[in-house]
Amino acid sequence: MSPDLIRLADNLELDRRAYQLRRSGSPVKLSRIPMELLFLLVERRGEMVTRDEIGERIWGKDVFVDQDNNINAAIRKLRQVLDDDPEQPKFIQTVTGRGYRFIAPVPEAPTVTQSEEAVPERPTQNGVFVDRRAVPTPLPPARRLRLILPALAILLVAAGFYFQWFRSRPRPQAAVRLMLAVLPFENLTGDAAQDYFSDGLTEEMIAQLGNLDPQHLGVIARTSVMHYKGTPKKLDQIGSELGVQYVLEGSVRRSSDQVRITAQLIQVKDQSHVWARQYDRGLSNLLTLQGEIAQEVAREIPLRQVDAKAVVLAHQAHQPVHQPTLGPQEYDAYDLYLKGRYFWNKRTPKSLEQAIECFQQAVAKDPNDARAYAGLADSYALLSGYTQTPPTESMPKARAAALKALQLDEGLAEAHTSLALITENFDWDWKTAEKEYRRAIELNPNYATAHHWYAEFLTWQGRFDEAFAESEHARQLDPLSLIIATDHAAILIYSRQYDRAIAQCRTVFDMEPDFLRAHIVAGAYVEKGQFADALADLDHWDDGPWAWAWRAYVYGRAGQQPQARRALEKLQLLYRTQHIGPDPILWAYIGMDDKDETFAWFEKAYSEHSNLLTGLKVNPAYDPLRADPRFQDLLRRVGLAPN
Repeated sequence: MSPDLIRLADNLELDRRAYQLRRSGSPVKLSRIPMELLFLLVERRGEMVTRDEIGERIWGKDVFVDQDNNINAAIRKLRQVLDDDPEQPKFIQTVTGRGYRFIAPVPEAPTVTQSEEAVPERPTQNGVFVDRRAVPTPLPPARRLRLILPALAILLVAAGFYFQWFRSRPRPQAAVRLMLAVLPFENLTGDAAQDYFSDGLTEEMIAQLGNLDPQHLGVIARTSVMHYKGTPKKLDQIGSELGVQYVLEGSVRRSSDQVRITAQLIQVKDQSHVWARQYDRGLSNLLTLQGEIAQEVAREIPLRQVDAKAVVLAHQAHQPVHQPTLGPQEYDAYDLYLKGRYFWNKRTPKSLEQAIECFQQAVAKDPNDARAYAGLADSYALLSGYTQTPPTESMPKARAAALKALQLDEGLAEAHTSLALITENFDWDWKTAEKEYRRAIELNPNYATAHHWYAEFLTWQGRFDEAFAESEHARQLDPLSLIIATDHAAILIYSRQYDRAIAQCRTVFDMEPDFLRAHIVAGAYVEKGQFADALADLDHWDDGPWAWAWRAYVYGRAGQQPQARRALEKLQLLYRTQHIGPDPILWAYIGMDDKDETFAWFEKAYSEHSNLLTGLKVNPAYDPLRADPRFQDLLRRVGLAPN
């Protein structure tokens, strides 16, 4: 056997022992984690190793780190080294939602008895003395590795070369990625009806700053910063909650044709004022003014170890300071766009209708306003999820608006994101959807919604490691977003991590007890057999069709068919008197295990392009149906059948 391979095995064992330092507070280097994980999987070859067991082995029980993302990253690196396909693995098999299994054949290391030299007898834990000379004892780890090394030689050498490259690869510059929050600009007009303008200016500044240098500067999304509108919280507390080093705050006062904006940049760690300025401009120069403020900020934040002038020049290339002056029509359209985004962000049935009206008026005044078309696409794309509007009615309108936005401005990340959502939920065109999500993130890596919706897309594909990574990226950009936090819980449910999903939903309820989407926790309770908890959660729902659908579903899964039928009867009455779509009744029949009715309503949902079908591959509620040929046919038609 090659001495180099023996030294490699010994060095790997020394690396493994070095992890004992973790309990004393020494940091675990990310570059070592994949090798520690490899040792664990090989030692337990053929067995499923849970994610919790991996976390305890690498970090210990009392060390709190982002285990999910680190484990996911380690698995990806090992697969890259081994050229292992997660769909058809030769080495590491994913046990969905639970853990991993090393499946490559490895010869067992023999066990030997210790020499016949005298060995002191020692008591076992129950006090019984045994003669250690008579007990087969496994070889020490380093010797055991040498015996199985022929089978693992290629694997270990490849891993060794990989980590040698990993340690020696060019490192990024010392400057870390800074995070900045644009706090809600204060409306100084004295007119609450003008809040949309100050809120819109806040969102515009977030977008401007987010495009400066996404690789080195992250900007917190609107949803999170709006939690601090009118807040008495101190800057150090806000900085800690958002994880930012800098804060931009300011105020706006608008008259008939003039605007005054004050802005100040504050470093959180010592609350020192880095920069402050007041601007007085005509409303026609508002877009130019936003660019000026963003570039002033760029000059003051140490984005990298080179002159910030490079950042400014790059930003100018993408969006020049001297933008065309807005004429009356263009300014009116821009004002309507701000108002439309104000309503869209409220995410209620009424506000979405108001947003559509504002965006429609905006494009009527300025047919070249790409962002107004993107806003219109966003509103129509979400409409069926918040109202009883059928997708067959709203989604074609969403598509037309998104395509028009891209025709006017191909570089608009929001429009690519909208088109991705439409092709995913309505067309089930998974290839195009992924291409559009990736393009949106390429154009604007700081656009939290693109990461959020892309995480959902990856979930429907069963690509949970990638989904968790995108969800975490969205959370970093929008840490107080309730919908991002809740959809993270949804990924946990679909990956069969029910306890963690329940804990995540409770965290959301701690932030906002009335956030309806977080009641997906009922699904996690059902999968754990905690039907009483699921029904208790349903007591917090309104009296709408989905509440009755879930009651029928939970009672059916619990085997309480009389209660399930009563809930179904109530639901059917609503269906006859209101247009509620097929989804709630389909859900009720799934829970009641009526397969013929279930597939009849699946066909109705399919004909209406229901986005309930996007979860066919991963939703545990569908598990009892998977062996049915009708289900496999449906999977194929929706494009989710295995290749």
